[in-house]
Amino acid sequence: MKHIVGIAEMKLSSEAGDLIITHALGSCLGIAIHDEVAGVGGVLHVMMPVSSINPEKAEKNPFMFVDTGVPAFFREVYAAGADKARLVVKVAGGANVQDSSSDRFAIGKRNIVTLKKLFWKNGILIDAQDVGGSKARTMYLEIGSGRTWVSTGREETQL
Repeated sequence: MKHIVGIAEMKLSSEAGDLIITHALGSCLGIAIHDEVAGVGGVLHVMMPVSSINPEKAEKNPFMFVDTGVPAFFREVYAAGADKARLVVKVAGGANVQDSSSDRFAIGKRNIVTLKKLFWKNGILIDAQDVGGSKARTMYLEIGSGRTWVSTGREETQL
């Protein structure tokens, strides 16, 4: 079964063979986590680095922001049976897809930095990543195998 993750959403599955997909990862980040032993995994699509810009929105939807969405996402995966020591974490996105050479707000870069700081504080390692650059990506996670890949138009890259 295919599960599509929208912007500021997350999806989990424990059904081997399920495919979790998120599109339109420009400056947004896609975070895929998978525990092969527990057979559970998920994908989160976050938009912005910090919730302090709009605490009301963060309260309604924590998955919009890296600083609130990532912890909520990990809590959901742990509740579904995943173990922190077995998690494989992969990240994609954080691009500058603007036509201009000046990325005034640097949302993609700030998303990456915020995520890495959060992971560092919590002892989470990124196993593979495809971040930065100027192309939007689509991210795929296959439950059971943990196979994760991204596509940018015609190119497909395994993570």
